[in-house]
Amino acid sequence: MRVAVTIPYFDFFPHLKEELAKMYPGTKFRNERARLTEDGIVEYLKGYDAAVIGIDWFTDKVLSQLPDLKIISMCSAGVDHIDPDILNRYGKKLWWQAGVNKVSVAELAICYMVLAIRRVHTLSSILRAGEWKGPVGFGADLRGKTVGIHGCGHIGKEVVKLLQPWGVKILISDREDMRDFAKQWNAEQVSAEEMWAKSDVLTVHLSKNASTIGLYTADVQKKMKPGMFVINIARGQMFDEAALAENLKSGHFAGAAFDVFAVEPANDNPLVHLPNMFASPHIGATTRESWENMLRSGMYGIEKAYRAERGVYPFD
Repeated sequence: MRVAVTIPYFDFFPHLKEELAKMYPGTKFRNERARLTEDGIVEYLKGYDAAVIGIDWFTDKVLSQLPDLKIISMCSAGVDHIDPDILNRYGKKLWWQAGVNKVSVAELAICYMVLAIRRVHTLSSILRAGEWKGPVGFGADLRGKTVGIHGCGHIGKEVVKLLQPWGVKILISDREDMRDFAKQWNAEQVSAEEMWAKSDVLTVHLSKNASTIGLYTADVQKKMKPGMFVINIARGQMFDEAALAENLKSGHFAGAAFDVFAVEPANDNPLVHLPNMFASPHIGATTRESWENMLRSGMYGIEKAYRAERGVYPFD
């Protein structure tokens, strides 16, 4: 099996790099940080049987030029950049492991709830500007608030578990029946509309697919509780960002903390400059623990790869 790795992160884990090289002698590793273009992917993977990848786009153009490639083993936690129809058109198998980074992302969600509701970002900005406190008003405690969790898969469940000591009321909304899980963990499953109307803090943990892209329209945002704090560390393109900006400016939303955006990098996005918006550069899984888990998944997924099918989780 001739294996090539498209992501540079094995350089941070030399023990895993050595382990993979022993499993598949001659494995090619890449250490450039820039993401490969379509032509770059083709050139890099020519003659290889398996690719261990992150967020690389395996389009029709790419796979039509890689007849030797049989297996794509993913380290990333999301699959919204993979089209199973294209994989099957060219007879490629896929490996992907759900929930591989759930602890790191869930911990960050809790962190961002507290950061937003305590206005940490705003106060830090004031200090950097050379002032001390300034007339910014009070923050609030998370304890006693109602937290809505939209999407209760691997990460959403972990958020529910981590919230147990915080003394909050937990509402979950998911297309699957989560009543048994909710009962076990002192939560309540409700409709999205009820969750939007009642939550003081909303955290989004939905997969990015046809049913969630554009879900949070301007009209949906109007239905959400005035003064709410909104957390999104799932995927971009779920929120109408222009409407979100207006709701933050008007005070309809008290604040927001987003790790993901419709277009990334998001350096030119006006949202990141709003005083009540905390923005981070897609760091949900950037812990050593998560990346070691993800790299191991990609390594061992070469032998576990399967035929991906549209309509079968995680695909639409």
